[in-house]
Amino acid sequence: MQQLDTRLRECYSELSPQEQRVASFIMDHFDDLVSYNSAELARLSGVSKATVSRLFKRLGYDRFKEMRDELRTLRQSGMPLTDNRDAVQGNTLLARHYKQEMANLTQWVNTLDAGQFADIVQALGKAQRVYILGLRNSAPVALHLRQQLMQSRGQVYVMPQPGQTLAEELVDITPADLVVVVAFRRRPRVIRPVLEALQKQGVPAVAISEPQAAGMTTLARWHLGVPLDSVSAFDSYSGAMSLVNLLANALLHNALTEGRQRIHQIASLYTELDELEQR
Repeated sequence: MQQLDTRLRECYSELSPQEQRVASFIMDHFDDLVSYNSAELARLSGVSKATVSRLFKRLGYDRFKEMRDELRTLRQSGMPLTDNRDAVQGNTLLARHYKQEMANLTQWVNTLDAGQFADIVQALGKAQRVYILGLRNSAPVALHLRQQLMQSRGQVYVMPQPGQTLAEELVDITPADLVVVVAFRRRPRVIRPVLEALQKQGVPAVAISEPQAAGMTTLARWHLGVPLDSVSAFDSYSGAMSLVNLLANALLHNALTEGRQRIHQIASLYTELDELEQR
């Protein structure tokens, strides 16, 4: 069966103007489609639920949920939701970079322990507070992880705060909390003592590092290894950012009702504060 985006493009000219509005929205937000229900898709497209229903029946689905389940199954199987028809070829720097990035993603996805990952996501949802530590090159990943997790839950903190030391942060962390330590290679020496201190306090910790950092697996309850290999002198963190995306999405899907409510509240505040451009 053709993928949904291909079918939409092929039949687009035959759709009614209202159906075309839905189709255009879907193609612009294809990777987010699994997180919408039919009412939300209708509202965001500016059409009625009946229009959404007619469109998906035209595409061969009995109901919207059938399409969403198909996309979710494809995503979980590792198949890309949209076609990549223009994969870079040849032996240029760009082509070698592309192939290495794809190899990194493939490696960490294939070695991910599904049971451990599920435990981590559950811990992210149940913890009273989540603290994230990332220094040097790990800091951008830690900051992005905080920003994404905050869409689904409150009390997510990055430590240490600018200009501060770690001791004041660690002293108040309890076993009811969770600490995520992002520590890629060329780690500051303080990472090991921090993990040892958390162990001593009985605080559960997730360590995120390159796979070769075997010593970290004994210092944290869970360990997620992400390859950093690159064709250049600098490490690549695309796999790390992809992992952040997966963690945040998994957390949202685990508590979809509460997560959606929080997202809507945040969106309302964006409007009240006039913080973001509307287009």
